Formats: sequence, C-alpha cells, structure tokens
Amino acid sequence: MVLSIRLISGRIGQVFTAFAAAVVLAGCAGSPGPGGINDPYEAQNRSIHEFNRGVDRTLVSPASKGYGSIVPQPIQRVVGNVAGTLDLPGDIANNLLQFNLGDAAQNTLRLATNLTMGVGGLFDASTALGLPGKPTDFGETLHVWGVGEGVYQELPFIGPSTARDTAGTVVDVALNPTRFLFSGRDAAGATLAKLGSRLGDRNRFSDTVDSILYESADSYAQARLLYLQNRRFELGETVDPANDDSFIDPYEDPYAP
Repeated sequence: MVLSIRLISGRIGQVFTAFAAAVVLAGCAGSPGPGGINDPYEAQNRSIHEFNRGVDRTLVSPASKGYGSIVPQPIQRVVGNVAGTLDLPGDIANNLLQFNLGDAAQNTLRLATNLTMGVGGLFDASTALGLPGKPTDFGETLHVWGVGEGVYQELPFIGPSTARDTAGTVVDVALNPTRFLFSGRDAAGATLAKLGSRLGDRNRFSDTVDSILYESADSYAQARLLYLQNRRFELGETVDPANDDSFIDPYEDPYAP
C-alpha cells in the first residue's frame, strides 16, 4: 500500500515537473520571421536532421520494411488499432484541458466502444459505428491557452517540432494515463504496440518519406516546410488556402478517420 502511494506520488511529481518544463519552454516562444519560419538554430537543427536521416537509413527504414513484409496486414491493422486505443486516454485528458467537452465525450465513447465491442481495442469498432477519433496533444492545448509556436526545432529520433510542440511532447509522455495503468509486461506490450504502429506507418508511407528525406534538393528545408504547414493547418492557424491540401503528414495514420 505504501509502495503504491509512493509510486503514484512519484508519477504525479513527474507530471508537475514536465508541466513546469513546458511552461519554461513555451515562455521562450518567439514569433515567426517574415517568411513564417522562426529558425534561429538552423545550423544545430541541420546537424540533428542529418543524424535522424542516418538513423532512418540504417535502422528505421530497414526495420519498417521487415515489419511490413513479415507481419500480415490484418495483424498490422490490429496493432494500429491497439496503439490508437492506447492514445485515447491522453486525447481525452487534453480535450478536457482545452475545455473541449464535445470532443472529450466523443473520445470517451470511442474508448468505451473499442474496449468492449472492439475486444480490448483489437478492432476499431467505434469508427465502424460512426465515431471517428478526435486526436489532440498538449502542444494543441498550449495553443488553445494562447502560447505561441516558438522557434523551429528538429529533435533527435523524433524529427520536426517547435518549442511549443516540444514542451507538449514532454507533458504528453508524463501525463498519459496509460503510464499509471500499466506496469511490467503490460507496459512492455503497450510500448511494442506503439512501436509496431509507427513502423507500419513508416512502411506504408515509404515512398513519400523517402522522397522527402533522400530525393529532395534540401531535405531539411522540405521537412521543415511540410511540418509547419501541416501543424498550423491542424491548429486552425492562418495558412495560405491554396496550400491547404498540398501537403500531407508522412507519418499520419492511414487508418485514422
């Protein structure tokens, strides 16, 4: 009992620490330059981008191709469904923090449907019943709270981001309720499901990702532009309407509604 209380207290402390880090990082947010890009650390970002390309070339891309060729499509879909269901508690938490009660209710109903009719999340029963997901994150929560985008960043192993979205990622990892619910083998299984889902996405979008990373004249500038365009569009920020449908997120889940 005492051990459980200490564990919960420790994790709550991690959440508050992550939240404090988010506030500090978001406080460093600046305004985009004349071209809509605020990238004062471009030299460092380019170095990290080259590191990420190397990781993708030697590890992620081959692993994703192996995953795609070895794991049958129906199993890949199940893994993606499980990973999506695991993300729902975090989505609901952020919906509530954004005071978006409608999306919170829909994601809650979606979670309940997938856990029951979807046999613990193995099947996406909620989408079949007309309950599409309302994905969100703490970066969007900060946006709703009025925090600026901040400087552009490329993060090791993660890729394109901004100061606001980096802060959001830190909090999402600490805030996700699944971290409080799973331990031991269950936690390892959840991690494997999310990893498998990401590998499946990389394999499905291999042509698009490869064209950006290895066929662009300047893969860093191309990835930066794609990320900022799509992220600003997702958040409902002002973008050029002519470009709304011109860019896609190469890591978007193709099974997402």
